[in-house]
Formats: sequence, structure tokens, C-alpha cells
Amino acid sequence: MRRSPTGLPLNGLREFGSPEAIFNASLTTLEAQRLPATVAQAIHTRQPLSDATKELAKAQATGCRLLTWEEPEYPSRLREISEPPPLLYVRGNAGLLNQHTISIVGARRPTLYGNQMAEKLARDLTDGGLVIASELARGIDVVYREENKKIFEEMEKRGAIVSEFPLGTFPAPQNFPIRNRVIAGMALGVVVVEGAQYSGSLIAARLAMEFGREVYGVPGNATQPSSFGPNQLIKQGAKLVTSWEGVVEEPPSPVRAELLPVEAASTEERASLIEGSLTPAERPLYALLSVD
Repeated sequence: MRRSPTGLPLNGLREFGSPEAIFNASLTTLEAQRLPATVAQAIHTRQPLSDATKELAKAQATGCRLLTWEEPEYPSRLREISEPPPLLYVRGNAGLLNQHTISIVGARRPTLYGNQMAEKLARDLTDGGLVIASELARGIDVVYREENKKIFEEMEKRGAIVSEFPLGTFPAPQNFPIRNRVIAGMALGVVVVEGAQYSGSLIAARLAMEFGREVYGVPGNATQPSSFGPNQLIKQGAKLVTSWEGVVEEPPSPVRAELLPVEAASTEERASLIEGSLTPAERPLYALLSVD
């Protein structure tokens, strides 16, 4: 069930008409929405409204934008999942959030091979016009505390930092799966580079499957524990990928058409593009030519 920032189900929000009307409602009316008593009482005291005003001022002071479902910059794919975050904190270029995105996740302690593959895929996919989403954790997901502060600052300048958690939230482990649903929900697909048997990257992959997104696995050395995750996903039906071409072959045709240059397209796609540019007199001659 989708809930609004106040905690009300969305049908309750539609019934009241606006958030302001919710805070002006009587306690009896709020309780009639089947809210927990503590939530109804908190709304009735208007304390959440006061807290929200303070949070908004803090966000503006730190250069954060707050995006609700109604904002055009809110990621359209994320809005499609069963319980999208009602609010996103964004620092940087919010215009990137609705571009075609691929998420890359992996092990906290990657091997040299894992680092090389993640870097190669990320570089080639961005060269191909895709945006890369990362968890900003330790390891493949490239900020975990102070470890990747420079990367954080660079991404803020050239990309966007996105979170659904209030400012100052401690990076507690129980929040990681919640973050994973954003990583999986806003992307066309999730690439798992490395991950042990109980790796958090497998949570992102499972959520991607639930959301109807593509799941890709980069095969690894079967003797390495960090290869268990992607190898297991491949056995279960994830697409085996070793290059960016394998990733962009899977999205819907309109997306592929935007990403694949003519020279990287399949034989059928090249033929279709060429035939579309020929005159009626040229097409019979073209049909007589061999592929070579």
C-alpha cells in the first residue's frame, strides 16, 4: 500500500484533498482512516508539520532539493514500484534522474578483476549514453563515511546524490536494503559484478526481479567466494555480460534505438535503419546485395 509523507494511505490523501486538510482534521476523522493511534495523535498535534518546516530549512541550507511524487524530476521508473519513496533528497543535477540508468552493485571487498570489470562497464556504458547508479558504499559500489568523500564531492558536481533518508541519518546496516530498492527501482537493470553468498548486492538483484527490471551477472572465478553471487544469478536466468553491448541489448527497442549507434547494432537493426533511408528505386537494388 502506498503511503503519503504523513503516513496516510494515498486513498486517504485523496479523500482529504490536500496535506493541509489532513493537519486540520479532527482526531476522530484521522482515526477513521485506520491509522495507528500514535500516528493519528502526532498528526493532530501538528508536530510533524513543524518538524517538516525545520527539515526543509536544513535541506535548503545544505543545497538539497526535495522531490515529491508530483515533481517532474522525480524518477519516473521509481514511481512505478509498489512503495516508492514519498520524498527524495537530491544534491546535484536532478535532471539525470529520468535519463536511462543502469545500476552497478557488487562486493564490499572486490578482487582486482572485480574492480577492473566494474570500471570498464561503467566507463563504456556512460560513453554509450547511460547514467550509472551506485550505492556509494564500500567496494564495487564506489560514500561510505569518509572513505569515498572525494568521489562524493565529484559526483555532486557532475552527477546527483539521491537519498530518501532525512539529513544526518547514520549509515546503519538496516537501512541498506531500503536503499537497494531505490537503486533497483530507478534503473533499467542491475549489473552484479561480485558478491558473496549473503551479499547485499543479491538483495538489489532480487528487488530488480520483483520490479520487472533486467538483471545481469558478470561471471567470476568459481573458486572465489566473491563470485558466488553473479554466478548463482546467471544459473537462475540473469544475463551473463562481459561488455557494455551485452547490457544494452536487453532494454525495450525504443531505448536500444537511442543507445546503440548504427555500427554497434545487430544485422537486422542495421538493415532496418538503412532500408528506412532508401528511396523506392534504391530498395530493390539493396535487396540484391549480400551482407558482405
